[in-house]
Amino acid sequence: MTTDDRTTTRTVHLGVYDTLADWETGHATAFLARAGYEIRTVGPTTAPVTSIGGLRITPDLALDDVRPQGSALLILPGADRWDTGDDLAPFAAKARAFLESGTPVAAICGATAGLAREGLLDDRDHTGAVSFYLAATGYGGGERYVEKDAVTDTAAGAALVTAGPTEPVAFAREILSLLGVFEGEVLDAWYRLFHDSDAEAYGVLAEAGVA
Repeated sequence: MTTDDRTTTRTVHLGVYDTLADWETGHATAFLARAGYEIRTVGPTTAPVTSIGGLRITPDLALDDVRPQGSALLILPGADRWDTGDDLAPFAAKARAFLESGTPVAAICGATAGLAREGLLDDRDHTGAVSFYLAATGYGGGERYVEKDAVTDTAAGAALVTAGPTEPVAFAREILSLLGVFEGEVLDAWYRLFHDSDAEAYGVLAEAGVA
């Protein structure tokens, strides 16, 4: 698959693993799917996993079978297991492979700590839950931490989106912008509607055929 093929693929891969935080990726995956993207779940294996909210998910693919050349984006949600051992380290290593191949990655909550341990935040602007949470990983990117709801960094090649656990809508905003689902006034209105319950934003979305 060529670089041009990669930019036109309509498959987004979503990491799923035990204790994953259910609420963190729903806005993003819902509107990606509505825009025609296929969401493929990726587990450590294809054995079922259980989210922190008790949802049982059977992954579409095992992590070893995922290739960045066949993906538009890898999304990594938070999970307790990012901070309780090395179980999810292979997902951070896969994120490295994606970024090195030029395929974007989006990480939220505990997944940002996983990327920090992998060294992927040392040279990229990023955010997370709080700065000292990432500092506890011992990573070298503390000076690149940004106090924002969500951050997209493209300076090091492939785009990397990061956000903290309380910002699923901002996380989705960055992803939807990155993949060209919404832009400009429509993107702003989408964010204001879902983040701020701004009723006026609904009119903009309705006019654009989004709402």
